[in-house]
Amino acid sequence: MDAFFASVEQRDNPALRGRPIVVGHDGPRGVVATASYEARPYGVHSAMAVSTAKRRCGALIVVEPRFEVYKQVSETIRAIFHEYTPLVEPLSLDEAFLDVTHHPSATIVAREIKSRILQATGLTGSAGVSVNKMLAKIASDYRKPDGLTVITPGRIDTFVAALPVEKFFGIGAVTAERMHKLGIFTGADLRMRTEAELVARFGKAGHDYYLYARGIDNRPVVTERTRKSVGAETTFPEDTDNRRILAVELEGVRRDVQRRMERARFRGRTVVLKLKFDDFRQITRSRTLPHPIESGDGDRLREIGESLLAETDFEGHKVRLIGLTVANPIERSTDTYDGPVQLELDFGEF
Repeated sequence: MDAFFASVEQRDNPALRGRPIVVGHDGPRGVVATASYEARPYGVHSAMAVSTAKRRCGALIVVEPRFEVYKQVSETIRAIFHEYTPLVEPLSLDEAFLDVTHHPSATIVAREIKSRILQATGLTGSAGVSVNKMLAKIASDYRKPDGLTVITPGRIDTFVAALPVEKFFGIGAVTAERMHKLGIFTGADLRMRTEAELVARFGKAGHDYYLYARGIDNRPVVTERTRKSVGAETTFPEDTDNRRILAVELEGVRRDVQRRMERARFRGRTVVLKLKFDDFRQITRSRTLPHPIESGDGDRLREIGESLLAETDFEGHKVRLIGLTVANPIERSTDTYDGPVQLELDFGEF
């Protein structure tokens, strides 16, 4: 979907149409969840501090997120996907992979789905069509908004060779910068490196980069995932090293984790405490248990979380964010999660 959250807000409020807006919390630590296309020429983008976005665009309008509305729209879109194929792998509320191998023309399917979404929601989306997930993902971002890009088998080599490395699936800004320092700027440059060299430089991901440079991605579309963790976090209006305040905030986070564990029917053996300090350094402290934590084990989860907090040395720093996660799941026949695995975000912080 194109600027999904912002587009929903502009659809529902005609006064916002054609104007630069961002969806996020308008506070000292607010972060942009989505920027409208009118805001992007000013250099405003997602994950940017709202305060920075407002400095870059004086006319910027900040809209508080309405996640229940976005979820409802997402369900409408996903229902359309399932009319064309049962093989749907959601990546987030506004993005998914579809395997339409059984259709005579994936391009026709993409056009029809785009049209159906516009009819049903009043929103535009962009589609990418190709022979694998990596190429389809790149193609979907290629001509936004309202785009449709098809990478046929005959185009793969030349398309990938000319592609900047930061456009490859799974290569973020930090990795791209590391590649630039090595003289790797395009797919053609990446293709010149051996698999062993890429693994030595980038670890296990080097195997994927070697294949991506050749347009190869053998991952199937996965319709079900096993949830690996359940967590929650909160960001403070002001940094603090007051352990009493931190314990109170941790209790609220613990309750959120329990509710999410109950919904997902999740249980796990490892409890992880997450802290982000005033210098943006982030640490985790964990404890693995002989018996799993379940949603009804609130007292036990509280005790472990408070114990991990008490054992952590702040080294003279104040804390800006605290989080708690239960991980290391214990499998049972009913613990598969029939939706996307998503990072739980508090849009007061990113």
